[in-house]
Amino acid sequence: MIQKTFTRTRIATSLSLILGATALPAISAEEVSANAAAHSDVEVIEVTGMRSSIKESTRLKRDAIGVVDAISAEDIGKFPDTNLAESLQRITGVSIDRSNGEGSRVTVRGFGPQYNMVTLNGRLMASSTLPDGGGASDNRAFDFQNLASDAVKSVEIYKTANAAAASGGIGATINITTAKPLDNPGFIASIGGKAMMDTSVRDGVRDYSDQVTPELSGLLSWTDEDEMFGASFTGSFSQRDSSSTQAVVAQWRNGVYDGTVPDMVPDSSPGAPTQLNNAPGIGENYALPSDLGYRLWDRQRERTNAQLTLQYRPIESITATFDYTYSKLEQEQQGTELSIWMSDYKSDITFTDGLNPSPLVYREDKREQAPRDIAVKQKYRNSITEDAAIGLNLVWEVNDDLTLAFDYNDSSSESSPMSSYGNDVTVGIGSNILAQQGATYGASGFPAIHVGFNDCDPRIGLNCNNVFDVSDVGTSIYQKSHAYNTNDITQIRIDGTWEFEDGQIDFGIESREMDNHSVQSSTNQSMGDWGVNNPGEIPESMLDAIDFNDSLDDYKTTGWTQAFRGDAIALANWAAPIYGLDLARDTALATDRRIQEDVTAAYVKVSYAGYISDLPYNISVGVRYEDTKSTSTANIAAPTAVRWVSNNDFTVDQGAFVDAQLRSESNSYSHFLPNIDFDIDLTENLKARVSFGQTIARPTYGQLSNAVSINGGPGAPTVLNELNGSATQGRASLVPLESTNIDISIEWYFDDTSYVSAGYFRKDVDKFIGNAPIVGDYYGLRDPSAGPRALQAIEDLNAAGINVNETTLFSQVAATQLGETIYADGHTDNYYEKEVDVFANSDDPLMSFLSQSPTNNKSAVIDGMEFAVQHFFGDSGFGFQANYTIVNGDIGFDLASTATQFALLGLSDTANLVLLYEMDNFSARIAYNWRDEFLNNAAIYSNEPEFTEEYSQLDFSIGYQVTEQFSMSFAGINITGEDPRKHGRTANQLTFAEEWHARYELGLRYTF
Repeated sequence: MIQKTFTRTRIATSLSLILGATALPAISAEEVSANAAAHSDVEVIEVTGMRSSIKESTRLKRDAIGVVDAISAEDIGKFPDTNLAESLQRITGVSIDRSNGEGSRVTVRGFGPQYNMVTLNGRLMASSTLPDGGGASDNRAFDFQNLASDAVKSVEIYKTANAAAASGGIGATINITTAKPLDNPGFIASIGGKAMMDTSVRDGVRDYSDQVTPELSGLLSWTDEDEMFGASFTGSFSQRDSSSTQAVVAQWRNGVYDGTVPDMVPDSSPGAPTQLNNAPGIGENYALPSDLGYRLWDRQRERTNAQLTLQYRPIESITATFDYTYSKLEQEQQGTELSIWMSDYKSDITFTDGLNPSPLVYREDKREQAPRDIAVKQKYRNSITEDAAIGLNLVWEVNDDLTLAFDYNDSSSESSPMSSYGNDVTVGIGSNILAQQGATYGASGFPAIHVGFNDCDPRIGLNCNNVFDVSDVGTSIYQKSHAYNTNDITQIRIDGTWEFEDGQIDFGIESREMDNHSVQSSTNQSMGDWGVNNPGEIPESMLDAIDFNDSLDDYKTTGWTQAFRGDAIALANWAAPIYGLDLARDTALATDRRIQEDVTAAYVKVSYAGYISDLPYNISVGVRYEDTKSTSTANIAAPTAVRWVSNNDFTVDQGAFVDAQLRSESNSYSHFLPNIDFDIDLTENLKARVSFGQTIARPTYGQLSNAVSINGGPGAPTVLNELNGSATQGRASLVPLESTNIDISIEWYFDDTSYVSAGYFRKDVDKFIGNAPIVGDYYGLRDPSAGPRALQAIEDLNAAGINVNETTLFSQVAATQLGETIYADGHTDNYYEKEVDVFANSDDPLMSFLSQSPTNNKSAVIDGMEFAVQHFFGDSGFGFQANYTIVNGDIGFDLASTATQFALLGLSDTANLVLLYEMDNFSARIAYNWRDEFLNNAAIYSNEPEFTEEYSQLDFSIGYQVTEQFSMSFAGINITGEDPRKHGRTANQLTFAEEWHARYELGLRYTF
């Protein structure tokens, strides 16, 4: 037998000391390469050009122990995509979530963003966010929008377990590697600029965005002649402006058909009764929409990234590296919403066929009621996220056999409003012109809003000119949310590698502390109230007429699209002195939550290389032990009351912060996480792999919260509907998900840039977090819509021959409270909603709230297949990459059941096809990405699911090296303008759709 020596090649050292830095943040692959440069067996690869980049990624995949995929930069400052997530989607088994048409978060093998670990140079990255629409941050997932790609050298995805890696990634561990000065000796300087044209940007009424925006980036790297000192700095700034138009439905409310639907007009009433066409069968589940809205957004984003790296190598065996990484993301959005809220007097409904029927046509007729309001809200959202990380790394090659490393990382992230008004502001305006309202729904595109316009009813006092104008419009409710989120991570590692003749032993210890703090408050303040009581009050100069169809290309609608657009902050400042609005932050907090985790870990891993019947193999056996102590702390003042303020609107009054009580709970758990990786070269170019390992993923921050938060009251009076208020509560005693993983694959490398691979993976997951629905009362809150007053109001309405519905019921209760007969003296429903808020009293029952309490009560199996092929055709310059991933799970969502369900999220097949060409100074790439439909939420509202529909996108890039120093590039993203769409149980039940457009980039770069 031929004797094999375990040589210290670059890849072997990289894998043993870091395996992409997930194994050892203390040492990066580049540092190890530099430190080992004196060894004659080190292979040094200089990556230049697209094909060479692919060659490097292929070599990493081939030589790795375990299943690893990577994307490498062609040159420093030339990553293949402007967004890292958009690059990662090209990798087999990886799919992405997009926000505003841009890659945001990553799903790997069906496991969503919160189940994947993201590291920078092997270190954990602190991450914080402010959710759109207000609320507290909940997610551990890193948002790739925060990080530019200019300074990135490579991104690697490790799909199998590794004892040397920090736990937390069931789907994968994703490591982002940046360049170091001692890896690139001498002086290097590069400066680049891009002009981005986003074709979504509107050119119309009150447009806030510019269609063409700049991106600038630069790099300086220097070492002295002796390569003892090194310093590098990379910086980038980018601005992106964009626009989009959306359609949204907040809720699809399930019911069981008994021959009626809520708020039908009975046969005995004057006028035509409700017409139900193609009605569901008796006992069949059906759904009705709560509302329909269009939203127009203008967005501005500015991103600043910088990294300073200093290196010192006083002797060949010692290297010290200090780095400081900074990023800032500033975002603003100006929006207009046009919406109707379904209520009562349903006149005509045509249902779909098949399971879960819902309306194709939905109509309501106000009949004898005064016209009600159509909402034309003005919105403003903003946030600033700043990330900063300081790292110190020391590597000491004690001798030829032993290497020790120390690594310190202090990372912080903070998200807060840019504006003193808060991070989410809505100025409610509207107009009482709806004599009829409704919508037409379909299995694609936007639903159409239908309006029966009437500005002549004397009870509402409009100008009766049959035109929707500013004099018809008044204010309603001012809403604000002010949120703040911080995340801090301190991490210390000591690692070592001891090499022996045919293998090595890696070992290490780690300590890290994590602190995540979220604070959030939200407030509703009355202006013209829900009844829009003061039409014509807004100065005409503050509002401009718009037509939503002007901002739509793919989703044009034949329904009502007229609205008004104004500046939310200007309107707030105008309304503040008139209505006594407090525009500052509300000190009554809905959320004040802190999650702290202290993790102590140790690992050992043995790697050995040998032969079986002259076939070379590698085996690695490791185990990681982690002990975690966590504390969940909440400091929330109890809400004091639920007010019934209009027909189907309820407001929760939050308690004063001075009355808040601190609650704290602790938890602890530990894990042994073994892993085994084995690969064998069946022939010179044919490699087989088998891996076994155990991994964990921790619960989200919201799931660990130990407080009950009241989100809102029911969506209608509970005396008429079996509805509950909404609450959330976490569970501090939750433990991580535990996954046992098996990977089997075979890879044929028939050239240095060509291979075919096929693999099978299986993940058996225990302690999946399901939701246990809990209906209960909290904080002694009572229900003003279900007590003796509401019951008496029903009797009074029946006695007066008035139909009982949400609107008339509130009016009757309000009239009784005012001591009058309903509709006396010409009083209208709008009048009662203006004059009266109904508070609960001691005779009213306790209000029931539905909360979904998380619990470790589920197990599931996810498995699938991955297929990939990559090839360049000789010296022709042409090549291609293609892959397809199949993902299956054993727990899906049962569409026939209306019970609260646990289901696996994010499972979908994905595919990529990339065509490549590179010859001399010219390169080109066109990339197609496809993702099948998947379940993204099993309870978007109560027990209702949400599915993201099938989506595909086409991108391209072209590059030309004009001179050795000067290059040009041109790229197009989503060049066919594909649009995302989401729905409930059927495609007819739209929940969200948005129109996206192509964006293009023209770039120039000069390297000195």
